Amino acid sequence: MKLDTSKRKKFRVSNKLKKVASKDRFRLSISRSTKNISAQIIDDSKKITLLSASSLEKDIKSGDKVKKSELSKIVAEKLAKKAQEKKITKIFFDRGTYKYHGRIKIFAETLRKNGMEF
Repeated sequence: MKLDTSKRKKFRVSNKLKKVASKDRFRLSISRSTKNISAQIIDDSKKITLLSASSLEKDIKSGDKVKKSELSKIVAEKLAKKAQEKKITKIFFDRGTYKYHGRIKIFAETLRKNGMEF
């Protein structure tokens, strides 16, 4: 069966993560649309979502109009704060089909500044 380009990219990234995956780290999956960004920390061994943050949440969305890059920083800070409350510091960054560029890069750098290791 032939896969289209986006499925091939996602498959390639997830396979690289599975090769280096260990039980002491969780996976941070990120998704973005043209206006919003969301992320979740997933425990793959139990197949459950531990934490999530999104730009669609009421406290983030109710603010003034902000740029999409600023929105990425806000969501990353919120996710990092939730992770520190649950004592999660080591994660794998699953960027999916997105390039490590732009809003995805800003998101990752903000997480690193707030104490996450990947």
